[in-house]
Amino acid sequence: MERSVIRVVLLHIILTSYGVRSVRGSYKHRNIQEEEQPNQEQPYRTGFHFQPPKNWINDPNGPMYYNGVYHLFYQYNPYAAIWGNISWAHSVSYNLIDWIHLEPAMIPSEPYDIGGCWSGSVTILPPEENPVILYTGDTFSGQQVQNLATPKNLSDPFLVEWVKSPHNPLMVPYDDIDPNFFRDPTTAWRKSDNKTWCVIVGNQDSDGFGAAILYTSDDFVSWRRSDKPLHFSGKTKMWECPDFYPVINGGKNGVDTSVINGVGVMHVLKASFNDHDYYVIGNYDENRDGFSVLDDVDFMDDEVQLRYDYGVFYASKTFYDEAKKRRVLWGWVMEADSQSDDVGKGWSGLQSMPRSILLDTNGKQLIQWPIEEVEELRGKKVALENKELTSGTLFEISGLTASQADVEVSFRLPNLEGVDSIDEKSFDPQLLCRQMDASVKGVFGPFGLLVLASEDLTEKTAVFFRILKRNEKYVVLMCSDQSRSSIKTHVKDAIFGSFLDVDLNQEISLRTLIDHSIVESFGGKGKSCITARVYPKLAVFENSHVYAFNNGTTSVTIPRLSGWSMKKAQIAELDKRRKPTFT
Repeated sequence: MERSVIRVVLLHIILTSYGVRSVRGSYKHRNIQEEEQPNQEQPYRTGFHFQPPKNWINDPNGPMYYNGVYHLFYQYNPYAAIWGNISWAHSVSYNLIDWIHLEPAMIPSEPYDIGGCWSGSVTILPPEENPVILYTGDTFSGQQVQNLATPKNLSDPFLVEWVKSPHNPLMVPYDDIDPNFFRDPTTAWRKSDNKTWCVIVGNQDSDGFGAAILYTSDDFVSWRRSDKPLHFSGKTKMWECPDFYPVINGGKNGVDTSVINGVGVMHVLKASFNDHDYYVIGNYDENRDGFSVLDDVDFMDDEVQLRYDYGVFYASKTFYDEAKKRRVLWGWVMEADSQSDDVGKGWSGLQSMPRSILLDTNGKQLIQWPIEEVEELRGKKVALENKELTSGTLFEISGLTASQADVEVSFRLPNLEGVDSIDEKSFDPQLLCRQMDASVKGVFGPFGLLVLASEDLTEKTAVFFRILKRNEKYVVLMCSDQSRSSIKTHVKDAIFGSFLDVDLNQEISLRTLIDHSIVESFGGKGKSCITARVYPKLAVFENSHVYAFNNGTTSVTIPRLSGWSMKKAQIAELDKRRKPTFT
């Protein structure tokens, strides 16, 4: 039996035991996605990105795959659409697309977390393979400490209830640790001796620099602070939501967090600061408890600043998916309008589309791609081939539900002659995108897509490429221009940009997920990602359009383009009897 069929059968069996017949198929159910968001009132609610029905959310916490169920915890305010009363909300899924919202797993209740149950991670502990949570608590006295929680009933397939450990807090700030900069423990890993557990906690050291404090333990309760951090940077401030995990050079699968040695094993260290998620790649030495970066390319180096995403994407978290042998990445996508707008909507924040994450074949950067399950939501398809875009060309990709779509397109360039040159010191792609936005003509570009566009183009979000030359080398600039996305709402950041490392003798690819108020774009088959939030007033629902365009003076060709209208994800909640209802 195929895996997809098995998953549907198991889902039916388990949900039947809870009093529900099916998530998909011919069974009748009430979908919160449809009931909670009438068109005239909620044009910015997403159709297939994760978000709860109401209130504030931020960091994804402790995602895991356990006993056939995917779990996502996340920072949540149960009472309002602004930050506060921070709890661990909890949702479960069988495919990372359709979700059942549960009661919060943890709320502030003890002296060691009364100010908030802040971010953390889940670790699966052998030999019983039981999950445990490490999280940061904001204490009654305002200190940040690290705590432990465990499931109350392991026979519950949804692990609804969690119990805080009587040993809390497990790690407290002392000596040179500033109690205001000590948070967000990672998923733990075991050393090769299979005895010693390791975890890092985000920190800003006494010199004001970002660092990852390393702790070790033999029983996951008593933790010892290492003499030195796993890694630190003299170019950053506080490291929030660090993440540390292995990747395989040349591998096609993800690997478990505790894989340390082996052919091609390298490690990724991610830290969240400056409103972005930066990462470096290097080698982990478990004997000296240290991490060394590859080619001396560290955080905030002038030319190379590796990020997961060059747009709105923060406080991310990965987990190893044992079912599909992959590493999956989540990121918090915050709002880009005002707090008063959020209060008016009744909600704030969502999560990115889960992304599979691998090391590129060059071993120097990561590749990200939307998980394959999102393709289950693809509906009506439109396609074209070998379309030439002459200078000034603009044509509509008709036949799509343009406010909720998945579009894949590739571009082919002619011989590169007369490419626009830029100064050799131009290393800031976002600045270049601001200087040369979608309206500025060049020789090769801008060319790309206009999404969430009104028919008269008064509103539009442009995702495009531009070919430039610096120091006699060709440079591909990828931009997302939200400066004309709405006639009413001004977004926080109007333009994003990144450099894209692709071979210009090959096609340049772009995939864009469009979901009402979020635009996630993947350039070069996932080598560069840009996520944007936009709030069109005109280009909503059936009044939204998608166009391909070329505003450069040189023609480019679209070898192929495929677009799909996207169905809505199915969302349910547990009722008072703890039965999930797609109500």
